[in-house]
Amino acid sequence: MNAVVARWVLLLQCGLLAHAMLNPIDFLALQSIRKGLNDLPGSSYFASWDFTSDPCNFAGVYCDGDRVIALNLGDPRAGSPGLTGRIDPAIGKLSALAELTIVPGRIYGGLPHTLSQLKYLRFLAISRNFISGEIPAGLGQLRGLQTLDLSFNQLTGSIPFSIGTLPALSNVILCHNKLTGSVPPFVSQTLTRLDLKHNGLSGSLPPLGLPPSVQYLSLSWNRLSGTADRVLSRLNQLNYIDLSMNQFTGCIPGNLFSFPISNLQLQRNQFSGPVQPVDQVTIPTVDLSFNRLSGEISPMFSTVQSLYLNNNRFTGQVPGSFVDRLLAANIQILYLQHNYLTGIEINPTVEIPLSSSLCLQYNCMVLPIATPCPLKAGTEKSRPTSQCIEWRG
Repeated sequence: MNAVVARWVLLLQCGLLAHAMLNPIDFLALQSIRKGLNDLPGSSYFASWDFTSDPCNFAGVYCDGDRVIALNLGDPRAGSPGLTGRIDPAIGKLSALAELTIVPGRIYGGLPHTLSQLKYLRFLAISRNFISGEIPAGLGQLRGLQTLDLSFNQLTGSIPFSIGTLPALSNVILCHNKLTGSVPPFVSQTLTRLDLKHNGLSGSLPPLGLPPSVQYLSLSWNRLSGTADRVLSRLNQLNYIDLSMNQFTGCIPGNLFSFPISNLQLQRNQFSGPVQPVDQVTIPTVDLSFNRLSGEISPMFSTVQSLYLNNNRFTGQVPGSFVDRLLAANIQILYLQHNYLTGIEINPTVEIPLSSSLCLQYNCMVLPIATPCPLKAGTEKSRPTSQCIEWRG
């Protein structure tokens, strides 16, 4: 009997008994991952990672039977300083892993190519760190991947075409990196969020490359070009869209304004031609400023709360419905400056509600009313007559 007790004591001393329930491959993988990472000053995430005890009780480690199925590295509480170091390639040995997250911190180096071995991975989120290098094309082998969030890092290169072939993707968040190349087509019919803003992406959007399931689309602050009307007209489930700060051309489809969008941001592109919504626009904020849009302003826009049409080529009279809603304080912002508008029917003695902001300067009219404009509108009240004559001609 004493020999049996002695054997149990030896097992405890060697740290084998406590983790005997965990698959040895997973145990060794966790050890390697731990060696590559450290707490930043003020973090105590790894305090519980004592390998003489059961790793399934470590902070951020979740097991099913003898396998690790989820790994949430770092303290998720707001204000946590996070971790530093590199992600060890041994992470690919956790073959049952379905979820991998790393909290914001100072993780550097590239993404291990061994991530492509995690065939059950559904959720991959490593944002707000210092991950560099390219996105491994092998991630396209993770056929069950639903969320890919690598935002706010220093990733370079292109978005692998293979990522777009993943059939189960719901969220792709790659914003605030240094990615270049084109936007790949996405085949997933469950894709709801695509956020690629603040990169160096270029080229045109694939006409059929975004499924109708997309609800959130942000591509701002890139160098994308070409027409977008065919893509946009199909995305009838959109509730947020931001294509600003690009080089898109062509027209804006009228049916876009009837989609259930809360915020429409198309400013600072090269969209041109008239804009004709098919019905009254119920989108709270519409920003079409700094484009090449022309023709008369549609009265269908008078139901927008914050409307930015400034710095375009609009002509004609401002519809009377705008005045009515402005004076009723139903319009908060109406920016029409820097166009070729010829008039607005408003009583010069009327008082604009304090909750409303109207700017009309630098058009082809004598301003009927003095209203404060943003500083960027400049100081000139009206366009030179020569410009107005030339534009009409």
